[in-house]
Amino acid sequence: MLATLRIQNIAIVESLEVDFGPGMTVITGETGSGKSILVRALKLVLGARASPELVRTGAESACVEALFEIGDDPRAKARLRELDLPVDDELLIRRVIGPRRSRATVNGHLTSATQLRALAGGLVDISSQHEHHSLVDPKNHLDTLDAWANAPDLLERVAEAYRTAIQSKKQLSELRAKMSERSERMEMARFQLGEITRLDPKPGELQSLHAAIQRGQHGQVLHAAVTSAEEVLYLRERALCTELVALEERLQEAAQHDAALRPLATQIAGARTELEDAAEQLGRYARQLDTNPAELPALEDRWHDLKGLVRRFGGDIESTLAKREELQHELAVLDEADHHLEQLEDAARSALETAWSAAEELSALRRRAATDLGRQISSELSDLGMGGARVTVDVAPLPKGDTGVTHRDARLTPRGVDRAEILIAANPGEEPRPLHRIASGGELSRALLATKRVLAGLGPVGTYVFDEVDSGVGGAVADAVGHKLQEVSQHHQVFCITHQPQIAALGTTHLRVEKQVEDGRTHSRLTRLTGERRIEELARMLGGRTITDAARHAARALVTAC
Repeated sequence: MLATLRIQNIAIVESLEVDFGPGMTVITGETGSGKSILVRALKLVLGARASPELVRTGAESACVEALFEIGDDPRAKARLRELDLPVDDELLIRRVIGPRRSRATVNGHLTSATQLRALAGGLVDISSQHEHHSLVDPKNHLDTLDAWANAPDLLERVAEAYRTAIQSKKQLSELRAKMSERSERMEMARFQLGEITRLDPKPGELQSLHAAIQRGQHGQVLHAAVTSAEEVLYLRERALCTELVALEERLQEAAQHDAALRPLATQIAGARTELEDAAEQLGRYARQLDTNPAELPALEDRWHDLKGLVRRFGGDIESTLAKREELQHELAVLDEADHHLEQLEDAARSALETAWSAAEELSALRRRAATDLGRQISSELSDLGMGGARVTVDVAPLPKGDTGVTHRDARLTPRGVDRAEILIAANPGEEPRPLHRIASGGELSRALLATKRVLAGLGPVGTYVFDEVDSGVGGAVADAVGHKLQEVSQHHQVFCITHQPQIAALGTTHLRVEKQVEDGRTHSRLTRLTGERRIEELARMLGGRTITDAARHAARALVTAC
């Protein structure tokens, strides 16, 4: 639901902020007062093209902000996650138009107009005399029909069966590709596996080989260093450990006269113990040090062979061992390829038939739902003064294309095998035509209103905007249009820009847009009307510039009747 709309420096609007609630908000005002600017501003936050010409004369930039409450709309939150945008119970969209470019943010994060348009489809649907959104586009008609059919489990079953069929087909194609070059592939796999098996690398072997080569190349230096250290610490006459023993004893004797020396004697004893342990380890290292020069070439050859092997198969021992397992599996598959191919062919055939069966079940449901939906919309149109109109929902097989799977001369997709389009014959004797080819804007507006009335409570859109969709109707028809709008507003937030008092009287909230000139500048103002001010506006709409008592009486009668 749209909670707040703030506009700054758009055309004749210098500054405007308005809070909205649920139900139906009607917006009235004289022609040219700026009512359409509200719709244009809303379109901007929904990703419409931004033109610098929209910026109010004398202003450096223009700004539109819209705050939506989406706490109970999981689909809006899902779209935010898909677009990698912040998710919260509130959605704040801000669009700034500058002299050269525009900028947009969603919940404080920079975004693009493309992302705004992706969000708009589920937030707001705008219908006007010159522009209609989701319901006119045949790409959305299958969604409309599926919402009416109310079979989410069947839709998911078709999608899951299609995914299984596609995966089976992919596995089959991969195996067939391998079999087409089977002998060459097996020869290559056996050669590669033989290379790895011959050297039989072990985890961590390169590191241990490198350490052994280093010891072999520098054995004399290592032996001299450790034997010298052992001798200084423990072996020679007056070795360091021997000297520390004598020093410790003298300090212990002196400690009999001053206890403060005892901890120092103990500290020296600990150091001596650690040095003796180090001397012992040095001696053990020297005795175990193997510096046989004859073995060094073999170690170096092994190290170079392993380096070359891992360079070809992933860069390290672990990747090479993983490649060995992969090659062993591939050879096993290729050895049993004929049997495996039969199994995959059976699996792919079965998966495709399962998907096709589910799609046919969905198609039958859609055709039944299409008949009912067309009848319901036609009935609504009769109430809107188009009693001769006939609406049909055409369900037909998808044309052949690049996407999906061709089966039984049809195209199967995750959505099934159908396309759908809402068609209308506005007058008796005419052939049903697509919605966008209806010549009369008023007829199209009423057709869309009838469709939205039928789909009330089912559609994904939270807010509907009707911009003068009542143009060209009056009297009882205008009254019927108003009541249909009111019925839609029971399930969706509705905004209606209207010149019809019968419709304006039905609004939950009434806003008036008026144009004023101050200090040589034109300003557009928005006022919330209640009580007598609302009666005066309805009277103006009924009687024109000169408001009579009769017009006021008629206005009160309209409000009372609602």
